[in-house]
Amino acid sequence: MGIHPLYLNIIIASIIGYLLGSIPFALVIGKLFYNTDVREYGSGNLGGSNAGRVLGKKAAISVIALDVLKVVLAAGIVAYFLEPAASIWAGLFAAIGHCYPIFAGFRGGKAVATMFGFLLSSAIFTFQDPWMLFVPLGVFLVILLLFKMVSLASIFAAVTQAIYISFITEYTSAIVASILLAVLVIFRHIPNIKRIANGTEAKVGWLTKNK
Repeated sequence: MGIHPLYLNIIIASIIGYLLGSIPFALVIGKLFYNTDVREYGSGNLGGSNAGRVLGKKAAISVIALDVLKVVLAAGIVAYFLEPAASIWAGLFAAIGHCYPIFAGFRGGKAVATMFGFLLSSAIFTFQDPWMLFVPLGVFLVILLLFKMVSLASIFAAVTQAIYISFITEYTSAIVASILLAVLVIFRHIPNIKRIANGTEAKVGWLTKNK
């Protein structure tokens, strides 16, 4: 008795997503253009926020864009060659790969940009619903402007996307994937949550720097 085709597609999608998600663009850009390993500075994370703190706005924008696009690419490949239903798992595992990249010693980012890549790819390939991206993004921007903490804004956005997806679909696989993504984002931000609680979490500073 073989594996059901849907489950096989999900397994393949997860592998594709993880491998593409594991590409550490913050590390690549830092070493290639700045001769800097961003893991040795700031928070040590391979994400857009730390790239911004260490390398400046241009690097941050490049890293964020590429981290979003690698998720969209993974989901797009799966949607085109396998099936759209499995693409959401490619998006989830791309976020996991970003956090625990096989190409960078399993030391990655916090899944913020990849979360929005997940939402963008799901909006395009799975649900054709742009609000799936815009609602969590709007929450992210409002919380960021109010509190100036990327970590807090990311946590609110992660919870929002899980709630939104749970309300708009009865597709159990998508609901499970969105909840797992929210759990991943919150888990990766546990140190930030502790700093927020004791009032020592860093506010956004690199947005106003010129490097």
